[in-house]
Amino acid sequence: MDLDALTDFNLVAAQGGFSSAARFSGRPKATLSRRVAELEQSLGVRLIDRGTHTLRLTEEGRALHTRTEGLLAEIAEAGEAVVLGASVPRGRLRVSAPVVFAHVALGRIGARFALAYPDVQLEIVAEDRKADPVEDGFDLVIRIDPAPDERLVGRRFLTDERLIVASPGLAMPPAQAPEADAIPVGAVVLAAMPPNRIWRMRSIDGGTLTLKPQPVLRLSSLLMARDATLAGAGVALLPKLLIADDLAAGRLILWGVEDAPPVEIWALQSSRRLVGAKVRAFLDVVDQSFPNKVFVPQK
Repeated sequence: MDLDALTDFNLVAAQGGFSSAARFSGRPKATLSRRVAELEQSLGVRLIDRGTHTLRLTEEGRALHTRTEGLLAEIAEAGEAVVLGASVPRGRLRVSAPVVFAHVALGRIGARFALAYPDVQLEIVAEDRKADPVEDGFDLVIRIDPAPDERLVGRRFLTDERLIVASPGLAMPPAQAPEADAIPVGAVVLAAMPPNRIWRMRSIDGGTLTLKPQPVLRLSSLLMARDATLAGAGVALLPKLLIADDLAAGRLILWGVEDAPPVEIWALQSSRRLVGAKVRAFLDVVDQSFPNKVFVPQK
């Protein structure tokens, strides 16, 4: 049996059709169709019913796909693992990351990596859309509080929290009883903030406050919201990693910490790919930058 033709058949079966398999693999649809036909001829059985609008495997096709898909994946993984285990990080490495995290941390991390691994051409793309590692050609995607996705695997490398902050000229409201109504405050908010949003926070004196943000400014990015807050436009809910330097320098005053679970930052890649040497090396540099999985401002 031709293993290459069997691999093409399993690709078509897994992707649900010749067109989707061609898009996924970047190979011509006609080539995939010809290879599957050759496999059918060599086996003497029909594996795919071609008269339907959607892919339908025959009984023989389903049996072959079920019994061989895992075996072929293990063979490919074993061969790649041998190559990767002995390799030196080299080649192109593309990383997608949220704009704020890239702005705050990835310039320095990228510089450390470039100096340590000159044979790797690192490209970091700062974007707030959810890039797809396979379709968009990224080796790694960094995401904030990612939803579970069986197509992605990875690890959490950093935790953060959201802080309620203001310029020094804005006085914080006094602590309130737990059952008290939310206190209205002029706020700088993101444009996507839903109406009737409430901010619950643990204040610096140990009390609790429930605030009702009254938008003074609606902005589309956290970077703009930080600048507007520094200028005294209002109170804001911002990630600690973005404003840690401003708090340390006294440019912003901490009102409290959002009463919510910690923010998790993950590095993810396609579950279809092994972790190559260049990806492992980049993740090692990231881990070294956050040894306790906590962001620490640069002095």
